[in-house]
Amino acid sequence: MVILNRIYTRTGDDGSTALGSGERRRKSDARVAAYGTVDECNAAIGLARLSAATESPELDAMLGRIQNDLFDLGADLATPPAEAEAEGGRLRVVQSQVDRLEREIDALNADLAPLRSFVLPGGTPAAAALHLARTICRRAERLMVDLKVGQGETVGDPAIAYANRLSDFLFVASRHCNHLRDGDVLWVPGRDR
Repeated sequence: MVILNRIYTRTGDDGSTALGSGERRRKSDARVAAYGTVDECNAAIGLARLSAATESPELDAMLGRIQNDLFDLGADLATPPAEAEAEGGRLRVVQSQVDRLEREIDALNADLAPLRSFVLPGGTPAAAALHLARTICRRAERLMVDLKVGQGETVGDPAIAYANRLSDFLFVASRHCNHLRDGDVLWVPGRDR
C-alpha cells in the first residue's frame, strides 16, 4: 500500500531519486527515464479519456484498465530484481495483461475497414490524443529495450511486450474513435508538392 503524507521530501534535490528497492539513481538514469516515460504515457491517456468517455464508454473502460496497468509497469521498471532476489513478491507485468490487450485490440478492430494508406494523427479530439499517447508509448518501449539491450539491465519480457502491444492498442483505439465520426485522416503521398 502506498501512503503519501507529504509530497516533497527534498531527497531529490541532489538530482537523484530512489528506485522501489531503495537504491538511489540519477534522475537522468536510463531506468528512471523509462518509467518516467511510462508515466507520461499514462498522463496522455488520461487526457484522451476526457474525449473518449463521451464517444465510447467501452473504450473509456479499456483505457481505465490500461492506466492501472501502466502503474504496474512503472512499479515493475522502478524495482529491478537484485541478482540474488527471486522475482516473487515484486509487482511485475504478466502475460495475461498482454493477452487482454490483444483481445481488446481485436474487439476494437473488428468493425474497422482495412487500411490502404498510413493514418495521419488526428481526426476526433480523442483520436488525436490517443495518437499522442501512442507516440509516447513507443518512446517508452524504445527506452525499455535500450535499458535491457543497451544498458544490460533486467527488464521482463512481458513488460516490453506490454508496451509494444499498448502502442498497437492506442493506434486501433484512435481509429475506433474516428470510425465513430468521420473516419481516419489518411496520408496522401506527395499531395502538397
